[in-house]
Formats: sequence, structure tokens, C-alpha cells
Amino acid sequence: MDWRHGGSDGLHAYVHSLDDAIIDTKAFILHVLAENPGLPCFCFGHSTGGAIILKAALDPKVEKSIAGVVLTSPAVGVQPSHPIFLVLAPVFSFLMPKFQFSAANKKGAIVSRDPAALVAKYSDPLVYTGSIRVRTGHEILKITSYLQQNSRKLKVPFFVLHGAADTVTDPDASLKLYKEASSEDKSIKLIPECLHDLLFEPEREEIKRDIIEWLDNRV
Repeated sequence: MDWRHGGSDGLHAYVHSLDDAIIDTKAFILHVLAENPGLPCFCFGHSTGGAIILKAALDPKVEKSIAGVVLTSPAVGVQPSHPIFLVLAPVFSFLMPKFQFSAANKKGAIVSRDPAALVAKYSDPLVYTGSIRVRTGHEILKITSYLQQNSRKLKVPFFVLHGAADTVTDPDASLKLYKEASSEDKSIKLIPECLHDLLFEPEREEIKRDIIEWLDNRV
């Protein structure tokens, strides 16, 4: 499935509403379940994708349909580049939703300690390296706020992995999610020194094994 802010038509990296992505995710899950009757369905979400999966999983229909969720560096908490953004975002997202506050970062954010992995990531033309658009940033802040307010309602089994040195999404927010969620089956792994893109980090093979082991134990 391609995201509306990905390779599909429209302005790249512009999100009018993350609820659109959540609606699409729910439809995609139902499509996968229909094509694979009788098999357990697991969802994987990274960063903002993790937030999308989590909000979708709060829907009772989705909760009953999926067997579990794996999250890497989920956007349950993010730190705006400047505190004033929290105040201005709602206004600017309405008046100038596609506006970018600063020039594009053509090198991309430092999300891995592996230089070769960074080159591979940012060589992909579909990986956006521009400054975040106001509406997109506002939508991310909205979904993180929603998840923090509703974390106790989460009941699906989940495994969250987060780099302790992540500066893009907040590992402490993942820990708070783990502590507050009502899920009877929940696990967390905070990985020292790791940054945001765990599957690009030098420890990625160990991280993959942890994920596969968690899934194997539930099928």
C-alpha cells in the first residue's frame, strides 16, 4: 500500500489529515484479512507509521481483527524544533498548510550511526529530505497528543522497540505507552545508543531477530 503522502499523486510529504491514512490502513487490514482467511494478522509501524497503526488499533473492530503490533520508534511523542511551533502550528496549518519554515536539508536527518545505511536511505528519491510542512507537522503533533491521552485504551498485544538516543521521536513516550497501555501482552526494548531508524542501525540483525522471535512466539 502506498501512502497518500508518498508516491501517489499530490504534493510529496504533504499530509492534509492523518485520519485519511488511518482510514486507508483499516481498509488495507480488512483487505489482507479477506485474502488470508484463518491466518493471524500482525501490523508493523515505524515512526509516524507506528502512530497510525496505534490509532487504528484503538478501533474495536481493528482490535478484534489483529493478533498484534510491532512498533519501531513510534511517534507517540515528538519534540518540535522550537517550542513556539506548538503555539503557531494550528494557526499556520489553517492559513498556510503547505508552508515550510526553513530550507530543505538535502543531507537528511541523522537517523543511523551507519554511514553506508544513511547513503542508501537518502539515495532513494522517495525519501523526503525537505523541511516538514506546517500541516504535516501539526497532524503529527495532533496524533501524538491523541495517543498520549488514550494510551490506557490500548488492548492489542504489542512489542515496541526504541533507540535510547533517538532525537526524532521520544523513547520516554514509548516507555510511557508501555506502562499505561491496558494490553495484557506487551513488551518493550529500549536499545542503548541507537538512533531513530533501528533497521538501519549497526544492531539491525539483532533487532530483526528480536522482532521475529516475538512474532514466532505468537503464531
